[in-house]
Amino acid sequence: MLRTLHENPRRETVMDIATWGAAAPVFSAAFLAAVVEVVEAFTIVLAVGTFSGWRPALLGTGTGLAVLAGLILALGPLLGQVPIHALQLVVGVLLLLFGMRWLRKAVLRAAGIIPLHDEQAAFAAERAHLQGEALRRKTNFEWIAGITAFKAVVLEGIEVVFVVIAVGAGRGHLGAASLGALAACALVLALGLLILKPLSRVPENTLKFGVGVMLAAFGVFWTGEGLGITWPGADVAIVVFGAIFLATGLSLAAMLRRPIGECVR
Repeated sequence: MLRTLHENPRRETVMDIATWGAAAPVFSAAFLAAVVEVVEAFTIVLAVGTFSGWRPALLGTGTGLAVLAGLILALGPLLGQVPIHALQLVVGVLLLLFGMRWLRKAVLRAAGIIPLHDEQAAFAAERAHLQGEALRRKTNFEWIAGITAFKAVVLEGIEVVFVVIAVGAGRGHLGAASLGALAACALVLALGLLILKPLSRVPENTLKFGVGVMLAAFGVFWTGEGLGITWPGADVAIVVFGAIFLATGLSLAAMLRRPIGECVR
């Protein structure tokens, strides 16, 4: 009896370490994906706030966050009613497609085929758009500005919600994925409010490359689990898939990279 009592704490500690080890990739994927999306949404909200005032910007942002919260509350109970293998298969396929889309764009940007995303340019473009709307519609401009902020928050936020659900639902790690997304939101908002400028120094394409690799790896893993495949090494297979996608992406970027003169031609 005493021996069993002494061994239980050690067994619980091992289980806790294993649980946190499995949740760490989920937290990281949600965190990195949320950083990218929140930076893009913050740039638009900042342009709205600095040009048309913070009242419509904050009202649009708050309404957008309320819509996202309602979406999460509506989807949450439904996930528990879906058979786990069916959920893993559907989420895995969607996650693989989603990750490959991010990875494709990141590879093309790394190769210089399409331009890197520039938050300063996006900020200037959004301000120019708002100026054009202000000249054309002198009435109800605050409403237009609020809708612009609302649209930015909802569109970027839906991608974050999808990533959180997709990477967290497969093995019951929604809590870790949600914490990752919330940590990213807090970090970006704190930095943004501190400097009140577009976060142009965030290595967005590098982050998108990493997120694309992670999402594609999770996608292959969940798709296999949904089909009943038992991966060697269990969750370690995610790391192996990630390494394969990373090596493939870097190799493709190197192969596609061209000198500036050849790209112009």
